[in-house]
Amino acid sequence: MDPQAPTSSLLSPPDLSPLEQELASILDTMANSPTTEILDGLRELERKTSLVFTLLKASVYSIVLQQEINWGGGGPQQQQEQEQEQEYQSDGDVDVD
Repeated sequence: MDPQAPTSSLLSPPDLSPLEQELASILDTMANSPTTEILDGLRELERKTSLVFTLLKASVYSIVLQQEINWGGGGPQQQQEQEQEQEYQSDGDVDVD
């Protein structure tokens, strides 16, 4: 058996060019030890993303509420006032003889 021949296919590197081997080595190093800068950056990005999502939901709610008010829906308070007004008008229609 040749002493320089690899004993296992797992131990022998695949046929890669030197540039590909260097890139694979760098990727392996990065995958095994993520830097704190990357993690901190991702955390900051996550916070900003959640803030943007919250602001988007608030904006959509505000637009929908404003459209209901403009179109006469008026939201829950105006609907309650309309119901009270209808009850008052129906009470006034009763004749007392």
